[in-house]
Amino acid sequence: MKEKVEAVLNQVRPALIADGGNVELVDITPDNIVKVRLQGHCGNCPMAMMTLEMGIKKAIQEALPEIKDVVAV
Repeated sequence: MKEKVEAVLNQVRPALIADGGNVELVDITPDNIVKVRLQGHCGNCPMAMMTLEMGIKKAIQEALPEIKDVVAV
């Protein structure tokens, strides 16, 4: 599962990197909750939660419907 999530994150990373940020996969819980850490400019951007919800979470759940949630840690 970790490899599949990383593959999706690799698809969204270029947009994050272009804005001076990135995303790190921290963990996947046994109940399919993905934990990520926003880095760089994305870590303290006022739009970070929108990026997480509308970008990262949406991409992961579209590719991997078994993922129940994506949260920032």
